[in-house]
Amino acid sequence: MIIQTGNRTDIPAFYPEWFANRLREGYVLVRNPFNPVQVTKYRFDPSIVDLIVFCSKNPGPMLPYMSLLKPYKQYWFITITPYGRDIEPNVPEKELVIDTFCSLSKIVGPERMCWRYDPILVDQEWTVSRHIDAFSSMCEKLEGRTYTCVISFIDLYEKVWRNFPEARTVPFDVQMHLTKALVKIAARHQMIIKPCGEDPRLASAGADLSGCMTLKTFEAAVGQNLTLPPNPGNRKECTCYITNDIGQYNTCGHLCRYCYANADITTVKNNMLRHDPSSPLLVGRLRPEDKVHEAKQKSWIDPQLRLF
Repeated sequence: MIIQTGNRTDIPAFYPEWFANRLREGYVLVRNPFNPVQVTKYRFDPSIVDLIVFCSKNPGPMLPYMSLLKPYKQYWFITITPYGRDIEPNVPEKELVIDTFCSLSKIVGPERMCWRYDPILVDQEWTVSRHIDAFSSMCEKLEGRTYTCVISFIDLYEKVWRNFPEARTVPFDVQMHLTKALVKIAARHQMIIKPCGEDPRLASAGADLSGCMTLKTFEAAVGQNLTLPPNPGNRKECTCYITNDIGQYNTCGHLCRYCYANADITTVKNNMLRHDPSSPLLVGRLRPEDKVHEAKQKSWIDPQLRLF
């Protein structure tokens, strides 16, 4: 099976000690975000966990614990954008994140690293030309450390509207123009561009619309064929495979204004205060009314040789 750590929060940035304790103890408990009394127990065991997927804006705090991850295959999505503290209040300086990206790539290999340049905002401050300049500069520094860059244009979910009311959707003609430019720049640095959940017409700009969390991605990271269960599904624009997430919404301290996983600052701060690194749950502890069930876990590795 595949364990995802980052669709709901940023565990490497804010909860690395907790995650390390979960690896040491061999299990984690996860609340159902839609029915909080339902708690799922997942075992950490390399014989059944084929891959651990990380999504982070600051993987640096996880580096001291990388020895605990040696038995596991990993895939890292690292978001690096050019925005400042007005949009990403608690994200470290981008040069530091780039340096950490390069260090992590040396540990796990560039084929297990993906750079996310998203979401893309276009306005009077963040013009197309400014994005092109920033992207080109970052490509130079990340060349050889990854072969994939995922892009997406801002989606105005309800939470985004509430926390970032001045944000606007990016017109399709602007998306097409910018994607063409980014594809050309990325190619010069041995990278491909993968739009995430975007208009399929962007394929004509030279972008790869096969998806960023796909069977092919996971198999490349594991180094073996996989037989995945039926995809539980995602929004219709997204072709990514949904995996078992051990995070919790409203716990990411980056407080990015475009975030879809945080409802408001107060809720996030309260949840972070309730975090206990020794607890099997990311926030709080088990309650008398909780119903814990153990997930059915097995390896998805397909040992059968295939002819293509």
